[in-house]
Amino acid sequence: MIGKIAGTLRETSFAGVLLASLAGCSMASQAATYTMYRDAGCGCCLKWADHAEEGLNATVTAENVPDLNMVKELHGVPVNLRACHTMIVDGYVIEGHVPAEAIRKLIEDKPKDVLGLAVPGMPMGSPGMEHPTMKQPYQVIAFGPKGQRVFASYN
Repeated sequence: MIGKIAGTLRETSFAGVLLASLAGCSMASQAATYTMYRDAGCGCCLKWADHAEEGLNATVTAENVPDLNMVKELHGVPVNLRACHTMIVDGYVIEGHVPAEAIRKLIEDKPKDVLGLAVPGMPMGSPGMEHPTMKQPYQVIAFGPKGQRVFASYN
């Protein structure tokens, strides 16, 4: 009887661990902490944060900082890739108006040679910069110790 109970407990424990592992994989973007650093006077940052929250099913905490360049410098954002806000999530840097789907892919894939993703400047039509008639094509750039490369393109 005790052997049967012990076997049942092992099976139940294994099933529980398996279910928890699967749930953890499917909720990877939800488990991360999303902290966005911004200038208090910038309105598009909050619009982008709304996009990120909806697209990633997460809460973005906005921190107003007096010296945004110091944040970018501290987190290794290359000067040529800088934009109006910087978010730190799961150890990665997200610079500017990066679409939620690109962030989700980064968090799921966890590339070791990437420090972060950036959309330089503020392209019209990117998340947070929506316009009814104007859209600019733009690229999401992955950056890290091995340099920069195109991670995704949007037209």
